[in-house]
Amino acid sequence: MSSRLTITPDVDAAIRAHGQETYPHECCGALVGRDGAVAAIVALPNTTDEGPRRRFMVRPSDYQLAERRATELGGELLGFYHSHPDHPARPSQYDLDHAWPTFAYIIVAVASGVAGAMTVWYLQEDRSRFEEGSLNHGENSHPDPAPAVHR
Repeated sequence: MSSRLTITPDVDAAIRAHGQETYPHECCGALVGRDGAVAAIVALPNTTDEGPRRRFMVRPSDYQLAERRATELGGELLGFYHSHPDHPARPSQYDLDHAWPTFAYIIVAVASGVAGAMTVWYLQEDRSRFEEGSLNHGENSHPDPAPAVHR
């Protein structure tokens, strides 16, 4: 498992915009691409019984949708992203309890409605903790940023 993830400027902007649009609730979505390079995101609904202000949940049907969209886009599911409203871009215990070791997890901090720090995390194989990865910004692979966001 690589601890390096590359995102294009349009993917970065789309994740930040999604976090700002849903503030003060958490946003969530899937990361689609190949070989550690995110080419698109798939925004997902935040469905949780605990309240979308401090939690997010990806239902099995949302996971299936993300996989289907990844295939349609010629990529694979690389991981997920979500926002932390008025909280640092660091995984919580809830994140640890609901993550899978095979995926990358981007977290964007959104303070007072403005997106700030963005980090990427990987769950250790033994599921004991997250390790921070390297989030690199690559070239914009799309002349029009619209293809990066799929709702």
